[in-house]
Amino acid sequence: MQMRAEDAQHILKTLSTTDVSDALDRLGIDGQCLGIAPLDRSFRLVGQAWTLRYAPTGVDAGTVGDYIDDLAAPQVVVIDNSGRTDVTVWGDLLTSTASRNGVAGTVIDGVCRDVDRSLELTYPIYSRGNFMRTGKDRVRVDSIGEPVTIGGVRVSPGDWLLGDGDGVVAIPATRTEAVLEAAVGIRDAEAHIRRAVEHGATLRDARAEFGYHRLQTPR
Repeated sequence: MQMRAEDAQHILKTLSTTDVSDALDRLGIDGQCLGIAPLDRSFRLVGQAWTLRYAPTGVDAGTVGDYIDDLAAPQVVVIDNSGRTDVTVWGDLLTSTASRNGVAGTVIDGVCRDVDRSLELTYPIYSRGNFMRTGKDRVRVDSIGEPVTIGGVRVSPGDWLLGDGDGVVAIPATRTEAVLEAAVGIRDAEAHIRRAVEHGATLRDARAEFGYHRLQTPR
């Protein structure tokens, strides 16, 4: 039986991407999305993936899609635009609608635009950057609700995404419980080390006592 979504969401809100990254390493799961960063380091994102893939247009003009009206919390819009930085697939109107609907955030393997709206609404966007050139008539919706690739990581619908100032990690839905259990243990061990140092212990001794060097070692 998979962990309940409410429980997973609650635990993820107490974790950092570094906690989860180390847990993914321990379990041999590739979930660190390379090159995907927040527009603002204060952003945090927790939710389950709703996936969309774009492809270049052919002879016929494409569409960027009117999907956003159907989404709500705790979904995260996960867009695979093949890492393209020359055309954007997310802007002001999508940000405004997603924020109104309570969507948890947007993760793009590509770029966005209208950054000021995201910052104004504190709507979390994680991407490869920003650029003003529209993707309309340059890309088309290729698939919805299928696995996509984000920063070299396969993300399937329903997988969990956690984002903070260090980037984004993806957790396969089928491994959620194991990853979160490991991440909580790693977080707690590092908290013990931190407290020991604050009370006068050397970092070397505190790390040895709480097994720091084995925290992310595969088991």
